[in-house]
Amino acid sequence: MTDSSALDPEDRKIVTLARSARARNGVPEGAAVRDESGRTYVAGTVTLDSLKLSALRTAVAMAVASGAQSLEAAAVVTEAGPASAEDLAAVRDLGGPETPVLVAGPDGTVRETLTAG
Repeated sequence: MTDSSALDPEDRKIVTLARSARARNGVPEGAAVRDESGRTYVAGTVTLDSLKLSALRTAVAMAVASGAQSLEAAAVVTEAGPASAEDLAAVRDLGGPETPVLVAGPDGTVRETLTAG
């Protein structure tokens, strides 16, 4: 586990944004991604009858829809285990295989850092 105060300030920011999205919306997961220009995109889990998306895939979709060309980093806050293969694939598709994915618990403590590859 990584103390969030030990993180780079920009990584700490996306963990905080992801945590806030989860709490504010009362959803199982919150996520945030940072694009190549430093812009952030924040999302929660989407659960509709016709559409189900994880928070991380939703954040990646928001980045793509806003014109992002790449990702610098991603974060997901969840009580569940590690990021799914589908989540990592979405990050990899936009950011490449070396894009870090921070997985944190609801308290903001980073449990692991994965790469999208």
